[in-house]
Amino acid sequence: MKRIPIYINLIVISLVSVFATVSCVDEDEFEDSPQGNFEALWKIIDEHYCFFDYKRQEYGLDWNAVYDKYRVRIDNGMTSEQQFEVLSDMLSELRDGHVNLASSYDFGRYWSWYEDYPSNVSDTLLRRYLGTDYKIAAGLKYKILDDNIGYIRYESFNDGIGEGNLDEVINHFMLCRGIIIDIRGNGGGLLTNAERFAARFVNRPVMVGYMQHKTGPGHSAFSAMEEQWLKPSCNLRWQKAVCVLTNRKVYSAANEFVKYMRCLPNVKIVGDRTGGGAGMPFSSMLPNGWAVRFSACPMYDSSGRSTEFGIAPDYEVALKDADFADGKDTIIEFARSIIGNGMQ
Repeated sequence: MKRIPIYINLIVISLVSVFATVSCVDEDEFEDSPQGNFEALWKIIDEHYCFFDYKRQEYGLDWNAVYDKYRVRIDNGMTSEQQFEVLSDMLSELRDGHVNLASSYDFGRYWSWYEDYPSNVSDTLLRRYLGTDYKIAAGLKYKILDDNIGYIRYESFNDGIGEGNLDEVINHFMLCRGIIIDIRGNGGGLLTNAERFAARFVNRPVMVGYMQHKTGPGHSAFSAMEEQWLKPSCNLRWQKAVCVLTNRKVYSAANEFVKYMRCLPNVKIVGDRTGGGAGMPFSSMLPNGWAVRFSACPMYDSSGRSTEFGIAPDYEVALKDADFADGKDTIIEFARSIIGNGMQ
């Protein structure tokens, strides 16, 4: 069998800028076979995944036991599809939406972090609130609701927003009583977009969390906690009330945005618990060429707590069937009510 080395590709995403650093680490060599690919994948995760200690505490994850459980399912005579299924099932034991296995014909993923929960968002209702006369500024859809409250729909932090876009949106809402930022269903994207947006709601630097980096192959080998600071924008900033609407599909960079915003005194989080995703993803490759992505850099909130399994809202609100029948979004209406009452 041809023996192919493992290469670890480290993709580092900064809160200030997004850039990639590729580091080729020739570790062990494994055969391009079902057994070799299994051993390579287990070792990559064992040495580089960042949430072993946390998930052992949360639900008893034992990565050595996972090895024993899935090793018996590996046979060098199995098909590529059978191999892919076993390796994807093994990765699902991590319960992490940032952990994926990619081949040319399939994409292994763990989606139970939102599939097992109510969606708490309706495209039908959102179309009613936005209508057809809403404005568009890059990735933002926005309008002024009839009670003089601004509404912003931001569906993905992969959709770019420039400083000029944000200036125009804030200026449009200048006379509004408050703003609703609806990121329900936002699965993340670029952290720079999350930071750029959140910077419009602070007037001084705010410590919003912490980050660590892996320093070795041990499950507990991490750097000291490094503070994350949100700095105010040099452009227009919003000074009045803000409600951020969330559901279980708010993940990754969107989860980080909620982490930033909940540190601000004029902001309330309304809706369901977010989906989490507090690990910055890195990538690697198996001997057969399949790509594996995994969380390798943990991030925490301002109290040093992990947000890997989500952030609880200030006000837990779910969509109600009766409101839906009346064409009302329960979560939007709740946000409008607390803004109208001075956020009390």
